Amino acid sequence: MSGAIFSRIAFYPTLFYNILMSKVTSREWYNRIDDNVILGALPLKSWNKTLVEKENVRGIVSLTEDFETKGLVNTQEEWAAVGVEQIKLSTVDYVGTPSQEQINEALTFIDRHQRQENSVYVHCKAGRTRSATVVACYLIQKHGYSPMEAVDFIRAKRPHIWLREAQLESLQEFHKHSRVRKSFTGA
Repeated sequence: MSGAIFSRIAFYPTLFYNILMSKVTSREWYNRIDDNVILGALPLKSWNKTLVEKENVRGIVSLTEDFETKGLVNTQEEWAAVGVEQIKLSTVDYVGTPSQEQINEALTFIDRHQRQENSVYVHCKAGRTRSATVVACYLIQKHGYSPMEAVDFIRAKRPHIWLREAQLESLQEFHKHSRVRKSFTGA
């Protein structure tokens, strides 16, 4: 069975599992990583007011496939109506990892919002793998962290992240070709 087919079959059972875990354990739906970046699961419509008003979210980086968001989260137009810009970087769940181009696009987006002192919500379905990969690259770029330092930093705030070999290889590749950006360091 291909990864894309498996991700579609497993979507609703694993989404409900994630909702259950957020209700019966200490697992949070989202976690603030720093002043500008929040790592989380699908920004369900029930979270809109909190994300916009309390968390100052003005940017959304979605690393989901279209079928994962239909009816559950705002469309780009609905986000825009409440002053939130969204970029979609389609990545297959379980077996997929964001491409280096997608990572760079996400970091450029985060950087632009950071300079405006806005928060960016980076998500996939569970906020554990695809989105955690992008947030780790953000930390590598912003602080000059090694891949494992970035993972450890995130894990201290969101212990249930789950980066597998493909994602760790992506972090290594990004780290190999990255330099700390002045705009991320405040210089």
